[in-house]
Amino acid sequence: MIKLFRSYNPLNMLWLAVILILLRVTFLSAIPVKENFPFAELFSRLHLPNSYQYVIPPVADLFLASCLVYAQALLINYLVNYHNLLGRSTFLPALMYVTASSLFTPFLMLSAPLVCNFLVIWMLFKLFSFYKGEDIKSTSYDLGMIVAVGTLFYLPFIYLFLTIWLALMVFRPFNWREWVACIIGFATIFFFLAVSYYLSDRMQQFYDIWLPLAAKFNVVISFNYYNYLVLIPVIIILVLGFFKLQQNFFKSYVQTRKSLQLLMMMFLIAGFSFYIRPDFHLDHFLLCAIPAAIFFAYYFLYANYRWFYESLYIILLASIIYFQFNTF
Repeated sequence: MIKLFRSYNPLNMLWLAVILILLRVTFLSAIPVKENFPFAELFSRLHLPNSYQYVIPPVADLFLASCLVYAQALLINYLVNYHNLLGRSTFLPALMYVTASSLFTPFLMLSAPLVCNFLVIWMLFKLFSFYKGEDIKSTSYDLGMIVAVGTLFYLPFIYLFLTIWLALMVFRPFNWREWVACIIGFATIFFFLAVSYYLSDRMQQFYDIWLPLAAKFNVVISFNYYNYLVLIPVIIILVLGFFKLQQNFFKSYVQTRKSLQLLMMMFLIAGFSFYIRPDFHLDHFLLCAIPAAIFFAYYFLYANYRWFYESLYIILLASIIYFQFNTF
């Protein structure tokens, strides 16, 4: 399986669809009768009816989520190959994203983090362009607006604003105009949102939007450790990937090294940003799936022993399918 996706063959798009279906078809027997789809965060408080989250039937919800994942997988694969992050063209990033986005049953349904992953991909295209860009103030402004749009639909997305400044630190010499441009872009979106609230005479609700950002860490997470055993092969792959990355780090181009450093920081920021949610939802960690998939792909592309890496991936697939029968 891994050897097949190591090559850059357009026929792998068909095999990718087969893997996508395989990782979701078992969930049909346990799909919820009525699935809550909290698509919007701030925007819905003013512009959407309260019943909007139940308008999509569960089976259609699963199908639409699968289509989004497939499209995102192809975009990620194009992103990685376009910027040569792995050193050679491959279909592994797409395969790894489809796999990572199937780890837990909440990942399989439509959610705000899943939709926001399109914005993450868009951000990465622009962030990686910092390295060779001469005047990037307009790009920085666009990135601020992208983060603001993502925040409208999912409040923890606001923390990805930090990745813009981190990218400026990693890729660029200091230029205060580039740093301020992303702030102006972010403020532009929320200026118009504030005007919308003001015209509706609901400014207090606009102020209440920001209260979770100042809240203490009081998220209560109830773990069923049995359901999280699927993370064991994931952790093993990540650790092996980091070791392999360390071995080849200084053999890579400077832009590649900086890009992988940025992906690591994005992975950490996306992971720890869940705490501002008043209630914990596992689907939040879909925001980590893109950088994780790229690190997965790095390991499987450079792993040496075929019997080992093929067996490790098969164990991961089997674990995902098995635990889908024991939903949360």
